[in-house]
Amino acid sequence: MGLEKLNNLYRDLLLDYANHPKHAKLLADASRELTLHNTTCGDSLHLTAVIKDQTIAQIGYQAAGCTISQASASIMSEAVLGKKTSEAQRMTLAFSKMTLGEELSPQEQDLLGDATLLSGVAQFPARIKCATMAWKAIYQLVEECQEDKHE
Repeated sequence: MGLEKLNNLYRDLLLDYANHPKHAKLLADASRELTLHNTTCGDSLHLTAVIKDQTIAQIGYQAAGCTISQASASIMSEAVLGKKTSEAQRMTLAFSKMTLGEELSPQEQDLLGDATLLSGVAQFPARIKCATMAWKAIYQLVEECQEDKHE
């Protein structure tokens, strides 16, 4: 497959995630919630989750913004659902590393799955915040949950 066809495939997959988002509904019975804003380009995300036994049992969100932030929120919600909170944090760290243009190990690539479709944002520094906002939200939400356990 030629590079142009591959780039078109990636773009089509990202557009599909943005246009047909996964878990794009706030949870009424959420045990955790968090709102983040990207003032640089106007993206916003309200993330809700049910975390039981250190597992992300349910996740939902309401988002507004660019296609990259929309696709990233959809991919993130699908990727972390059912995962242990510690794994979601490892995923977020790997995702951040990827968007900064750092090379991922094969294990990190497997861990991220479809999220690797967003690796191209490393070439566009102004778009990194758009891609990472949803991942930062799940990281912070999980971190707050872990901090509450230590009190």
